[in-house]
Amino acid sequence: MYFFLACLSFIDLMYASLIFPRLITDLYFGENTISFQTCLTQLFTEHFFGGSEIVLLLVMACDCYVAICKPLHYLVIMRQRVCVVLLLLSFVGGFVHSVIQLVTVYGLPFCGPNVIDHFMCDMYPLLKLICTDTYVIGILVVANGGLMCTTVFLLLLVSYGIILHSLKNLSQEGRQKAFQTCGSHITVVVCFFVPCIFMYVRPAKTFPTDKSLSVFYTVITPMLNPLIYSLRNSELSNSMKKIFSKKYHIKW
Repeated sequence: MYFFLACLSFIDLMYASLIFPRLITDLYFGENTISFQTCLTQLFTEHFFGGSEIVLLLVMACDCYVAICKPLHYLVIMRQRVCVVLLLLSFVGGFVHSVIQLVTVYGLPFCGPNVIDHFMCDMYPLLKLICTDTYVIGILVVANGGLMCTTVFLLLLVSYGIILHSLKNLSQEGRQKAFQTCGSHITVVVCFFVPCIFMYVRPAKTFPTDKSLSVFYTVITPMLNPLIYSLRNSELSNSMKKIFSKKYHIKW
């Protein structure tokens, strides 16, 4: 579990580092110009780490399933070699996803305006700069990004349905431990997938809320993930309760 958490933290760090420093620089200095090649590089790396995180969250759900439903076989099933292979599969899935996104847009005629209504290079804002019919391209983008998000999200729902069904055979203490194991992961999944599904499971159009949602899943969610998983630590939780109790006079 901690191996996958470390990998998730690394992906979140890289994912946010691709967007946030550039955003701060543009806002502070007022220089919001980016070259075409740099824009495509940002597009590739953004979808690479985003796609890798999507697959990794599914892998972590499988880890939760084994830990709760097959606890006596956990060390045998989730041995180090298996964990490394699953991690590599996550990065391969993100790489394939980002390559498809890049190939879809690379080489198209960009002869229209050169200003995008966004703070980063993403597929839908770039499609507005193409001076040809983008209907088929928009379908490909939805089929790639939207289908990936929706399929993984449905698989996650199925996995948690199986886990919840298996909890009826556990004691009250076992159920509480199981909810503690899955609660953090479910929170992260909801924070990450809900904005992504709204962004990519729809026609290839831009909306005013896109920038706000993009800030949420590119900056806020990676920042919250360490805090969400850290709350599972009883020592940290008790320390935070003491701080809030002294400052705001809260009784827990």
